[in-house]
Amino acid sequence: MQTTNKMATVPVPKLMLGMGTPMILSMMLQAVYNIVDSAFVSNMASDADEAMDALTLVFPMQMLMVAVGIGTGVGMNALTAKCLGQKNYEKAGKTAGNAFFLAGIIYLVFLLFGLFLTPVYVGSQASGGTSALTSEMAVSYLRICCTMSFGIVLFSITEKLLQATGRSLFSTIAQIAGAVTNMILDPILIYGWLGCPEMGVRGAAWATVIGQIVSAALGMLFHFRLNTEIPSGMRYLKPDAHVIRGIYAIGLPAIIAQALMSVMTYGLNILLVRISVPMRTAYGMYYKIQQFVLFAAFGLRDAITPIIAFAHGAGNRSRIRDGIRYGLLFTGIIMAAGLLLVEVLAVPFAGIFKVSGATQTLFVSAMHVVSLSFVCAGINIAFQGIYQALDGGIESLLISLSRQLVAVFPLVLLFASFAGRNPGLTWTVWLAFPLAELLTMLLGIVLLRRLCGKKLHAVHPSPAPAAQS
Repeated sequence: MQTTNKMATVPVPKLMLGMGTPMILSMMLQAVYNIVDSAFVSNMASDADEAMDALTLVFPMQMLMVAVGIGTGVGMNALTAKCLGQKNYEKAGKTAGNAFFLAGIIYLVFLLFGLFLTPVYVGSQASGGTSALTSEMAVSYLRICCTMSFGIVLFSITEKLLQATGRSLFSTIAQIAGAVTNMILDPILIYGWLGCPEMGVRGAAWATVIGQIVSAALGMLFHFRLNTEIPSGMRYLKPDAHVIRGIYAIGLPAIIAQALMSVMTYGLNILLVRISVPMRTAYGMYYKIQQFVLFAAFGLRDAITPIIAFAHGAGNRSRIRDGIRYGLLFTGIIMAAGLLLVEVLAVPFAGIFKVSGATQTLFVSAMHVVSLSFVCAGINIAFQGIYQALDGGIESLLISLSRQLVAVFPLVLLFASFAGRNPGLTWTVWLAFPLAELLTMLLGIVLLRRLCGKKLHAVHPSPAPAAQS
């Protein structure tokens, strides 16, 4: 059984960069192949605008699948890392086994949704000029993604297990393999290359789920081969109510936090189409670009959480403080770089998607305005990881509620009303997003001070182990 762990010995900045870099690259790569999917779809010979609008309609449900899988993984990740910090290997094994059990339940739910409820879901957004072709494309795409969702659910669990033990490089390898598979299959299945039938939007869906299955298969292989400190076997799959409660004590707020992204985009799809269909499509396109930057913050957050959780379990106050300090610093730097990138390359990014001029104009304005929220949004994402590591699920939930529901919807309604009276100022709707993130960051600072005062006071100072070179 492993007696030392780099989570306890490597200096926090070096550990965070070492763990975070592959996670950041992994998450950004995931965003890249979402962009590539959309780019291939937008370059179809016909019906490009309808196809892009269809992807916008299904995106909230895709995010919900990711939210439930990753949220469960986050709870399992923090609990497993804490158990390893306490050298409680038996409980770590039970936590991992119960996470796989939960993955089976999650897949069953989305399978049933895909078989029976996709037309209802798509129809709930299909108003304000949505074409019948768009709705048909959305239903066929989403049905494939839901019925084959076992790949993304299983990868969400194995990815977090590898991260919990500091082996994030291998989760990145699995992620890259799936992404490359997806990008290779996209043109083959969408356009009908190499003798395959031309499948259009359905081809994009199949490329996506096959890539997810490849990632899941590699993630499971790496976990069972490398995570030897986490015991495995059939007996660990037996559901344990106490362990499941422990997973979701941390994971449920994380699920809700991630699911709020789905709720927000679903609600915005309904609100923005009242202005115009191109407005909704432009937002859906922008969100893919935004993910490229924000997923970097999510990747670093996934390093912040186990580092602070391990230190919390080990009772090491100095490493908790270093985890918070460097997590916020590195996140701010990454988000500032993302802001500069999008501002400078807004017009070239728009050229990736072959859509109508009205949609492209709105897309460019979204990139210039909404990207102003990146630094505040990144800090808010880092706050969530810090809160989760310190058992602050409620604080994490409050931040998510604020930035993706409580603050953003009233502001969107306010600016949409203004834009409705001033058609030439439609772009002002995008101002709702940076304002919502700024207000949320101010709330997050207050919550962090309160949580740290409570948690760090309860942790007895302990000398840090000798650092590894």
